[in-house]
This record gives sequence, C-alpha cells and structure tokens, in this order.
Amino acid sequence: MSAAEDTPLILVVDDDDAMRRSMQFLFASVGLDSACYAGADEFLAALPPREAQRPGALVLDVRMPGMSGLELQRRLAERDFPLPILVVTGHGDVPMAVEALKAGAYDFIEKPFQEQYLLDRVAAAIELSRETLARQTRRRTIEERLARLGRREREVLDGILAGKLNKTVAWELELSVKTVEAYRASIMAKMEAGSVAELARMVASVEG
Repeated sequence: MSAAEDTPLILVVDDDDAMRRSMQFLFASVGLDSACYAGADEFLAALPPREAQRPGALVLDVRMPGMSGLELQRRLAERDFPLPILVVTGHGDVPMAVEALKAGAYDFIEKPFQEQYLLDRVAAAIELSRETLARQTRRRTIEERLARLGRREREVLDGILAGKLNKTVAWELELSVKTVEAYRASIMAKMEAGSVAELARMVASVEG
C-alpha cells in the first residue's frame, strides 16, 4: 500500500451545510483529509470500490431527508463497507442511534459535541479501520492463491487438512505417493505457506 493509500480519509454525510464545513475545518486542523456529502445518495454514487478504500471513518448524520442514516448504514453493510461508522445524533434521535449501534455502528455522538471528543473517537476508529482493511486484504490474497490451485491440488489439499498421510491420500485418489508429494509441494508453494499449520490457518480464515 502506498503512502497516499494509507493516509486516513474521514467521510462525512450530513445534510447540514454548516455542520459539514465545521467538520471539514476541524479535521483539517489536525491534518486529516476529509470528504463531505450532503446526502446518502450522493455518498453512495461517489463510494470507491472496496479495494480502493483508505483507512478512516464515516461520520454519519442519523436524520436526513430522503435516505436516512440508518438506511444508508444498512446499504453499506450489504456492501461489506470496511470503515467504522460514527453516528451523529440530536437528543431526540438517541433511540435511532441505539438502533444503529445494534446494527454495527462503532459509536454514536450526541449533538452538541465536544470537538476533542469527536477527534478522539475518530482517531480510535481509524486504528480499527486499519486492522479491518489489513484482514480484508489478507483474505483476498488467500482467496486468490486458492483460486490458482487445480482440481487435483484441491483434492490433495483436502486430504492434507484432514490430517491424512500422503499414502492415504494417494490410495483414495488413485495416485502414486510421489505424485501426491509433488502436488503437496506445489500447494505449499502456491499458497506461500511455510508449514501445514500455517496452511490450515490460511484456509480456515477464508472458509471457516
């Protein structure tokens, strides 16, 4: 990942123009990039593919005209959106904010909020997003490696993960032991696994 791709980006979705400008100024004051959107539809239209996501957080107003913050949150969950969502709410919207938390939001912040509190929560969300993005990147890498395995290699892999000896796998697949050993070496190389234990962890992380 390049330095630019690793630079945090704070996304703000709020229909209040003054609030958007205020947040953008606040984030800029501590060196954070931000991008602001006046509504859910505008945000969804501009949303980059999952592979292009930078670490960061989404600061989301819960009550907006058109698509609400809760509906946007549901749409993002369907897309496996990786960034933590901080729901911003007025006092009367607290029940909605609690609903957002139950649906997976990272936190909710009640208006009016202390600027430092928002910055602290955003900083924590950024660190969480780095961990999430790293896991997703590793998962995609493992899936790509598995996709490179041929049919016979997958069959031998199943035998390895079941703890079977090479001669047992060879007998079940009607292959020679030397052929199974060759497939096994090819699997370890393609998966870039240093041991059977590491190989098992890789597969479990994507198929478990």
